[in-house]
Amino acid sequence: MTASPHVGRAQLMELLSVSLASYYGDFTVAAASEHLTASQGKTLNVLRREPASMSVLAATLTCDASNMTGIVGRLEKRGLVRREPSPSDRRVKNVVLTPEGERVIDVIRGKMHHTLDGLNRLDEQEREALYALLERVFQAQPVADHS
Repeated sequence: MTASPHVGRAQLMELLSVSLASYYGDFTVAAASEHLTASQGKTLNVLRREPASMSVLAATLTCDASNMTGIVGRLEKRGLVRREPSPSDRRVKNVVLTPEGERVIDVIRGKMHHTLDGLNRLDEQEREALYALLERVFQAQPVADHS
């Protein structure tokens, strides 16, 4: 049995870069097929998990709050999202996916053929392992001081 080569962080960063570029390229094409920009599609994708305030959306998508207002406004005009008062703070408006918005993001995900083909090459155990690793690496963690 031969030992596997050591995989360093630089190699992982490179593979993540290539993988994410492929994923977002696939996502952008699928979103465009539904007449949405990548930013509009990403907004629907974030909201598929749960409603979010405008400030949380802006932070998650790393965009300016004024840009987020325009993105949400265009999605709202298409009936894909709605704004409603936050249950915990009536001064805050949450953005919520409508049933049509849920349908559209599900269609987009279903059209991501390159990504789906790659995931379909994994068996159930490999998908579970990938899920656990991605969750471990990317789930929100306390901000650490790296100085």
